Amino acid sequence: MESTVTAAVPRGRPREFDAGEALAAALRVFWLRGYEGASLTELTEAMGITRPSLYACYGNKESLFRKALDLYEQEKLAYMATALDAPTAREVAERLLRGALAMQMNNNDPKGCLGVISSVACGAEAESIKAEVIARRASSEAALIQRFERARDEGELPDHIEPAALARYLSAVIQGMTVQASGGVSCADLGKLVDTAMMVWPSR
Repeated sequence: MESTVTAAVPRGRPREFDAGEALAAALRVFWLRGYEGASLTELTEAMGITRPSLYACYGNKESLFRKALDLYEQEKLAYMATALDAPTAREVAERLLRGALAMQMNNNDPKGCLGVISSVACGAEAESIKAEVIARRASSEAALIQRFERARDEGELPDHIEPAALARYLSAVIQGMTVQASGGVSCADLGKLVDTAMMVWPSR
């Protein structure tokens, strides 16, 4: 159940707002602008709240971003967790690629990847955010490597295949897809990229 927050507003009555909806609005701003590019003014306007309300409910900008990143992973990247349950490594890969493609085909969300946008931030203010994004990506990659190691041990993948390299290759394809999507590459062409990646998938 979404929570409704009552926050003090200067020179006026307390304002009630839906914390979940406000966070979703903040996520969209971060997704479009990146962490550094999203100003507090743009965030509060999109969320429909004042700065005091933002600080009272979410903490500072960094804390708000972390909460938005949690929401992004729970709602937008849910396909990544379910993909690992696929019966074969090939199906794991295809579910990940198709899931990433579906995200870029969703016209209700911005193109590109929040993690990629924020991991290239270079300002001193964004160092902790960059480290957070990289750490989360490393955790997801470790789970994928473990899944591919199991596939190799079970004889599904050739012995010469290095699971870590295969996982990083797949991540590179997905990240490249999101960058191309944000640059205007059509969904049809992105779909061909997925098809090509699957055509060269290693198998015995």
